[in-house]
Amino acid sequence: MARRSVLFSPGDRPELMRKAPTTGADVVVFDLEDAVTPARKADARTAVRDVLADLDAPDVEVCVRVSPAGRGAAADLDVVLDGVQPDALVVPKVEDADDVRDLADLAAERDVDRPVLALVETAAGILHAEDIAAAAPTDALVFGAEDLAADIGATRSEEGMEVLHAREHVVLAASAADVDAIDTVYTDFEDTEGLRSETAFARDLGYDGKLAIHPAQVASINEAFTPDPERIEWARRVLDAYEEAETDGKAVFAVDGEMIDAPLVAQAERIRERARAAGLDVD
Repeated sequence: MARRSVLFSPGDRPELMRKAPTTGADVVVFDLEDAVTPARKADARTAVRDVLADLDAPDVEVCVRVSPAGRGAAADLDVVLDGVQPDALVVPKVEDADDVRDLADLAAERDVDRPVLALVETAAGILHAEDIAAAAPTDALVFGAEDLAADIGATRSEEGMEVLHAREHVVLAASAADVDAIDTVYTDFEDTEGLRSETAFARDLGYDGKLAIHPAQVASINEAFTPDPERIEWARRVLDAYEEAETDGKAVFAVDGEMIDAPLVAQAERIRERARAAGLDVD
């Protein structure tokens, strides 16, 4: 399943949670952490459980962001997993692989086995990203630039150079472990052009998708992570020619006057995978 757009929805707003799967987002996350004040946690847990029980959204991955293990996750899971199961769990502020395994263990104690999307958004989390990505329950690394900036005392800028090293590191760690990499939020949900530019940059860095904090962001994010018809056709020609070249024992071959070798074949395969994930016909 594609994870181009990952839309957060506050756990104490059942009306928004019920609408979230209709926005076109590939993934929706019912949020019990930052989006909910401590005074409303109990009501939010019940609301998330009730929405999950009634929800019929087979084409959308439905996740729940719980509190970190040891800081409220058990209480969240006691209610949320009472008779229902989300498709995945999202754990914030992951600082090492044990944080992921601890959450998976808590879920297992409640007879639930679900993949974990690990938010790396602190200095420790970024430095341990390889181990976090390689942990068995981890199915995606999610980069959190805003919390990281706060953790290290950086000042956020439009260019984002203060978090660029960490942003690239998350992609490398996810790729090495063969899990998805999801990019940070773009906080100005009214700035469509800025979102498009930042999402295209994240795609070019190697990210598989991007967080959204408002339904208005979903379409632009999906568009950026969906290959256009010309790129799909180029990939098809390259991969067809690659099959012929393999048969002839050739490592390098030409397509439309362009010399193609292994890195470009890998690029074509990635385009095909992304197109298939978006539900496009690539054969």
